[in-house]
Amino acid sequence: MASDGWIDPRRNRSARSPFALSLFWRTFILLALLLGGGIFAWLQTFRAMEFEPRTVQAAQQIASLVNLSRTALRYADAINRVTVVKAMTDQESVRILPREPGDKYEPYEVDRFTRAIGAELRSRLGPETVVANSVNGASGLWVGFNIENDPYWMQADPQRLQPVAGKTYFVWMAIALIATLLGSAAIAGLINRPLKQLSFAASRIRDGEFDSRLDEHTATREIREVNMGFNRMARELAKVEEDRAVMLAGISHDLRTPLARLRLEAEMSVDDDEAKRNMAADIDQLDAIIDKFMDYARPGEVKLVPVHLSGVVDREIAAFRDTSQIRIESRVAIDTKVMADEIELGRVLANLFENARRYGRSTDTGIARVLISYARTGPWVILSVRDHGQGVAPEKLKQLTTPFFRGDAARTAATGAGLGLAIVEKAVQRMGGSFEVANAPDGGLVAHIRLKKAP
Repeated sequence: MASDGWIDPRRNRSARSPFALSLFWRTFILLALLLGGGIFAWLQTFRAMEFEPRTVQAAQQIASLVNLSRTALRYADAINRVTVVKAMTDQESVRILPREPGDKYEPYEVDRFTRAIGAELRSRLGPETVVANSVNGASGLWVGFNIENDPYWMQADPQRLQPVAGKTYFVWMAIALIATLLGSAAIAGLINRPLKQLSFAASRIRDGEFDSRLDEHTATREIREVNMGFNRMARELAKVEEDRAVMLAGISHDLRTPLARLRLEAEMSVDDDEAKRNMAADIDQLDAIIDKFMDYARPGEVKLVPVHLSGVVDREIAAFRDTSQIRIESRVAIDTKVMADEIELGRVLANLFENARRYGRSTDTGIARVLISYARTGPWVILSVRDHGQGVAPEKLKQLTTPFFRGDAARTAATGAGLGLAIVEKAVQRMGGSFEVANAPDGGLVAHIRLKKAP
């Protein structure tokens, strides 16, 4: 069953802050970005600083190999030269071949690293030095040089000149990033822990539990001062709450005693029946106002248990028997159960029915017609109480639950404390639910009570 005019408070919260992050995640992300940026900058600096020494070292090795090969071949006779070439091929993976005019080769210098090596080799071996990536289709590191005006190719292992592989950088960077994320999570947790404890203690204070205490001996001076201030506030609030309970109990007792005497004196000393009835009504009204004040100031702790919603509704409907003023129809299923305090829930419904009886009467009949419906939405049950009166101006709807606020002349013709809907909202919040008031599309006021569904 749908409920007209219901506005989900969760939807409003998400609309206000669709991308809200907790302090932990905000701190974690900022630390991770800072440290990750530092790692990337360090990597780029390392590569820049490592580039020139590596090229010089690589070119030095190849140049030394070429010079050794040139010297060994220059001073070896024809027979020993073959032996030298064979030994170099077997032991050092270096081949020496004559360079023919028709040899086809691909240039070695194709990027910044290889161009730097080529320039370094020419500076060490002479400007006529040729560096190739392949000769006649044979891949390798080929260096062309001269021995007594005879051109030769030397084929060396290309791995000698390979820079640090990108895979190596990736592995080490991944390890650094994982360490960064773990460190950021640990630091964010340490920063967030005292604030999380403060938030939890504040939520307990909000629920009326004033015995929450925070650590006043923590190592961080600012957190220690905040905790000490919070503990002082909690002690003061506990004392204020205790004084308030004692004061309200005293006020209730001290006011009801003279009211009882006034009722007795009116019954005994006033002869006019109409005046007697009016005086009794005034005394009843004062007594009801005292009850309203006591209900509004009631402590916030309640015990939630599974409650049959229809049973509580039917019981409160039975208290409004005068059909000349109010007629209530319930459409709540008998198997509907909610997590609530039965007495508090009954008080909520009684206040809503009384509010409808006073301010929600139809202009044509003068009778308040009230319809009670419900809806199940996920883990919640929404109970709707609707009258068919004149409703309230839209700009005043949010103020209806403000203590002592009166909406307009149409809805405040009767006298009262102005606490009915404020009591309802406070009681529903104590039971872990929410309360919403809206104008019905076709006239009248509708109140929505959202409570957790009982298992």
